[in-house]
Amino acid sequence: MRLAASDRHSLKQLLQERRAAIDPQSAGLPRRVPGPGRRAAGLSQEQMDELLDRAPGTYNRFENGKLANPGNALLTDVARVLRLTEQEWAVLWRLARKESPPHALHRDSGMSVPGVWQRVVDQVTGAMAYINDAEWNVLAHNEEYRRLFPRSEPPGNTMRWMLLDPEARTEVLIDWGTRWAPVVMPQLRHAVKLRPHNAALARLEADVLDDPVAGPLYREASTAPIPYPDGSERPVRHAVHGPGWVTTCVAEPVTSPGARVMLLLFTPGASLAERHPVLTAPLTS
Repeated sequence: MRLAASDRHSLKQLLQERRAAIDPQSAGLPRRVPGPGRRAAGLSQEQMDELLDRAPGTYNRFENGKLANPGNALLTDVARVLRLTEQEWAVLWRLARKESPPHALHRDSGMSVPGVWQRVVDQVTGAMAYINDAEWNVLAHNEEYRRLFPRSEPPGNTMRWMLLDPEARTEVLIDWGTRWAPVVMPQLRHAVKLRPHNAALARLEADVLDDPVAGPLYREASTAPIPYPDGSERPVRHAVHGPGWVTTCVAEPVTSPGARVMLLLFTPGASLAERHPVLTAPLTS
C-alpha cells in the first residue's frame, strides 16, 4: 500500500517530533555528538533500528512512508520506543495502515478520564449519563442515572451488576436471559481477550463462569459476535417510572480508549412505538 504524499508528510512529522523529544541516554544509548549537516535532535534513525532490533534502514523506510504495510509488531515497537500517547498511537495507525489500532498501546489505557467529565455528566438532563472505565467501574454519573436503581444505589461496576446481581437479573433488567445477557456477555469476553493481563477482568469472567445462572449462558455466548450497545433498545424497570425501555448511546474519550461515555434514554411503556431514526448528513451536489 503506497501512502499519499500528505500522509507520508504527516507520518514523518509525527515520528521526527517524537524522536527529537527522546534523549538517547534515557534509552541506554550514547548521546549523539553534534556534527555537520542536517541532524534531528534526540534519537537517530540508526539508533531506532538498534532499539527496534531491525535491519539497518528499516526505520528510515518506515518514517519516510516507503515500508509497505508495516505490521502490528513493528508499529507497537515504534510506539513504545517513541513513548507515544494513546492518541498518537491511533494517529500512527491511521496514517500507516488506514485503520484504527486493534488494541490499546498501554495497559492502563481506559482506566481514567479527566475530572472535567464529572461536570459534563452533571449537566446532562433528559437522559441518564455515566462514564465507566475499561473494567466497567463507574467513574462518574448524573442524578438521573442514580434514580434508575432501587434505593437510588447505582452499582460500582456495571458489568458485574448486570451479569451477577440477582436484583438486576430479576427486577431491573426485564427479559434478562434473552434481551440483556446475549448482548452484554460477548462484550466481556471481547474485553478479556483485548486485555489478557488485566486481573480484574479475568476475575470477573471467572465469577461469571462460576455462577449457576450466568455461567451456562456465558459459555453459549463464547462464539457469538459482539453486538455493540450503541443504539440498542432494551427493556428495564425504572425504580421511579416503572417499566419501559432504555436506548443506549455510547462514545469513547479520544485520550482514554476503553473508557465509555454512556447515555441512556428512557421511554416508559410496554413497547417502543417509535424507533429513533438514523442520522445522516444531507446530500450535497
